[in-house]
Amino acid sequence: MSHQHGAQSEDCKELFGRLSEYLDGELSPEACREIEEHLCDCPPCIEFINSFRRTIDLCRRFEPSGAPAPVSPEAKQQLLAVLRRALDSRESPHR
Repeated sequence: MSHQHGAQSEDCKELFGRLSEYLDGELSPEACREIEEHLCDCPPCIEFINSFRRTIDLCRRFEPSGAPAPVSPEAKQQLLAVLRRALDSRESPHR
């Protein structure tokens, strides 16, 4: 990959398209080497990939605090009323 300096070079776009495979170790050694060569000369891509790695790490460490609270009977009734009105308006001819 020859790197073109610019906000969104074709090399940067290609890297973004292959980023998941790269981070998951699914690319050939040659493809990884090409990406790593690009990263040596592209600060915006370095910043992006580091941010992406942090995001993945945070997602892997996320532990939900439990199931969400059940929907109250009043909220269920309101949702059903809205759904009925929406369905009725779809079935009724335009006024």
